[in-house]
Amino acid sequence: MRFHRYRPRVWLATIFVALASLAFASLVPEAGAAGSLRTAAATPFADEDDGADCNVQLPGSTPSSSLLPDPFTRIDGTRITSRSDWRCRRAEIRELAERYVYGEKHSAPQSVTGTVSRTGITVNVSDQGRSATFSATVDLPSGTGPFPAVIVYGGFGADTAAIKAAGAAVISYDPYAVGAEGTPRTSKQGAYYSIYGSSSSTGLLMAWAWGVSRIIDVIEQSDGSILRANATGVTGCSRFGKGAFVAGAFDQRIALTMPIESGTGGAPIFRGVPGESGSQPLSSAYSEQPWLGDAFGSYTGNPAGLPVDTHEMVAMIAPRGLFMMENPHVDWLGARSGSVAALGGAEVYKALGVPSNISYWSDVQDGTHCASRSEWRAPLQQSIQTFLLGTGNPPGVFRISSAKAGNLSQWRDWQTPTLTDDGGTAGGTGGEEGDDGGEEGDDGGDEGAVGGGEGDSGGDSGGEGNEGACTASFRTVSSWSGGYQGEVSVRNNGTSALRSWTVGMTLASWQSLTNLWNGVNTGTGGAVTVRNTAWNGTVAAGGSVSFGFVVGGSPTTAPGDLTCTAT
Repeated sequence: MRFHRYRPRVWLATIFVALASLAFASLVPEAGAAGSLRTAAATPFADEDDGADCNVQLPGSTPSSSLLPDPFTRIDGTRITSRSDWRCRRAEIRELAERYVYGEKHSAPQSVTGTVSRTGITVNVSDQGRSATFSATVDLPSGTGPFPAVIVYGGFGADTAAIKAAGAAVISYDPYAVGAEGTPRTSKQGAYYSIYGSSSSTGLLMAWAWGVSRIIDVIEQSDGSILRANATGVTGCSRFGKGAFVAGAFDQRIALTMPIESGTGGAPIFRGVPGESGSQPLSSAYSEQPWLGDAFGSYTGNPAGLPVDTHEMVAMIAPRGLFMMENPHVDWLGARSGSVAALGGAEVYKALGVPSNISYWSDVQDGTHCASRSEWRAPLQQSIQTFLLGTGNPPGVFRISSAKAGNLSQWRDWQTPTLTDDGGTAGGTGGEEGDDGGEEGDDGGDEGAVGGGEGDSGGDSGGEGNEGACTASFRTVSSWSGGYQGEVSVRNNGTSALRSWTVGMTLASWQSLTNLWNGVNTGTGGAVTVRNTAWNGTVAAGGSVSFGFVVGGSPTTAPGDLTCTAT
């Protein structure tokens, strides 16, 4: 059972579960006829914690592993098989993250009141016989409203001019009023600690997230004439990027989460930071400020002992909107480990049927920390329009800098299952869609392996090769002036399962392979071969797997001479 805030819902359990299943179903795509995949767009969850009724039993001890934990495997060792299973699996991840990383959130105070005006929000919280008050400022875009809003940590996050131009209000939130920096762990200060005690083991990141949730409480209580209660985003950069990341993970009412350059303690996987040259050490992030919960101190020298990692915090945000922005020019920020977290979490987005709802962008030219970058403006506004205004489609793009490109295949030994809609059995397919999860779209627009958007009409743009039982087909996931992200699907056309496969392809003379996942490559230029990893060589008859990669070099010519051989 949860070690805190188990809500008194037992008497409504049957009704709640039924309603929650219906609500969740409305957020994930319909998997009907080809081409009918529906994007889960601008509808966040009604509750801050949709899985609060899940009976989570945390283990007394957990095994140590240098690889990333499997987000699809429950604490009891069984794997989820349906999309509806994700609700309580997410609750397990949430509990592990609170106990081992961030500390308790205390998400349901006895009383939250306040006001919303065109210029500000006041928040009054009472719980456990104590009270606290804090406020935020509001900057509305042009128009009559009511408006969606993006909560900006410390006024220091995504480009506020771009946010307003997209039609959303900016709520400037001072997280230090809720959890002050510069205080010892035994004497924390701010609104959160005024209520729950200065010696609380909860770190500042979770306290700040609690403050965001209380702002949303007040918006929900307002008359809705100024701000819309069901259309809130959150963003922040650097330490505030850490905060925005945690806020989005721990409040499911947040429709769009946009962390920027969050660094160690934010998005980068804990297991990857020690091996990433120049990145802020875990011990430094823990001691610089009490950002992380007190319990994390036991793992700064042993991240392999953690039963959870940040790719699962990324997954906690699914299926809601997520746009992660990172800076590869500052080693301290650990962008390589950040890309692995994004790639790992994107596997959950894919399994839930919404791969385009997550975007990641670290391929930027300006190395200034927390700069407003032109590369991010279009996907930022597209994300706001999709997830907060309910118009258009999400950017669904992964632009990983070749300088800080992580390789998910080096960090996992688990497969991504094809989750069913009815709770039936679903088989793992090495991280890619299987025969009955399939390739969506009758126009050739296969869903991307790591969250890339729908393919263009016409689909395969690199031709097909057939060397017996398998065929290989290519599609461009995204492209830019200096390269592209591609995906190759390997399909078993035979009547028996494949045991292994190898794909051959030829890159143009001016191009080079800078990153590859879900496969093992030989060569980075000219004739390149890619063979399966240890977990995705087996392909059922009629099934398929995919691998993704990034190629640098302009013009962005697709690879040719695709061949596929298998045993």
